[in-house]
Amino acid sequence: MTVLGPRALNRATLARQYLLDRADVPVEDAVAHLCGLQAQEPQEPFTGLWSRTHAFTPGLLDHALTGRHVVRTHLMRRTVHLVTAGDALAWRARHDSMLRRRVTTTYRRELTGIGLDELAAAGWAVMADHRPRTMAELVDAVRDRWPGPPRRVLGELLVAALIPMVQMPPRGLWQTKAGVRNLPLAIWLGRETDPLPDGTGSADDPVGQRLVRRYLAAYGPAATADIRAWSGLTGLPAAVRAMRDELVTFRDERGRVLLDLPNAPRPSPDTPAPVRFLPAFDNAILGYDDRSRIIDDAHLGLSVAGLRAVLVDGRVAATWTTHDQRLQVTPLRPLSARERKSVSEEAHALATFLDQGVDAVRITADPG
Repeated sequence: MTVLGPRALNRATLARQYLLDRADVPVEDAVAHLCGLQAQEPQEPFTGLWSRTHAFTPGLLDHALTGRHVVRTHLMRRTVHLVTAGDALAWRARHDSMLRRRVTTTYRRELTGIGLDELAAAGWAVMADHRPRTMAELVDAVRDRWPGPPRRVLGELLVAALIPMVQMPPRGLWQTKAGVRNLPLAIWLGRETDPLPDGTGSADDPVGQRLVRRYLAAYGPAATADIRAWSGLTGLPAAVRAMRDELVTFRDERGRVLLDLPNAPRPSPDTPAPVRFLPAFDNAILGYDDRSRIIDDAHLGLSVAGLRAVLVDGRVAATWTTHDQRLQVTPLRPLSARERKSVSEEAHALATFLDQGVDAVRITADPG
């Protein structure tokens, strides 16, 4: 079985994530291909799409949000993702049990004795008037019947697990600060979420198979542990077994079996990789269990701490921030003069895109 080293896996990831070459595709198509973008920080998807697509302007994503082509909703790993409307409707039922389990496991003691179906029905009844509500307003409406759990716990259970919710615009619009107002996905999109077909959870699992194909198209080659880490779902190995004959396999240097689509791009490890600026919590890093293809073990904490990363030669080599009209890049390893020049050029382009009054780019000294 062919062994793929970290550099080969890196170039495959960059190609599929539109980080090797920017893609000339509409916003909705880019979001669909990427299987969504992390969006718990509302402004971050704009940088993610700018780094990945040609001629991206913030108004394109604003239009997709207000036009209901893409939505902000809790999905993979119980985090807020920006996904297409079609994917939100198709994938939500497959994630329901995971979303419930993650909330109830986190707050097991506080939720003892709470009937989840009864609480969900009460929440749906409140939202039946089609009026967007904050989490606090929704909790207020059911609090008399469930006075025991802390308000935050009850609210998270309702909006992140029991009721498929959309975070309504203006939340997530360009340079807009807005609190979260929730509306059921079915009301916002005018269509119920897709029910799980017969066979889900068995060896057939058609929804799981579609998820696996989509994941591999955007992240492969990857191990089943990577698929689980990205999705938060535990039942997808059954789907993998059902479709194994249509996949090709490799190994990484750790000996893990990697799955892939036969005709997916796997560029040469020697393919040049441009500098790219990633937003906080980008799935190009977080979408794997083994992230060694893109970030060194010593820096793994950066990816979960919300620090924005700079890719140099395809790997996380620096972090970046904007503050006091300055875009600052902080290297994590020594950068060559050529690398510093490339980072500076991309940083200036990003500063122009961000349009935050940034009038200086500073690359700090290399780490000692």
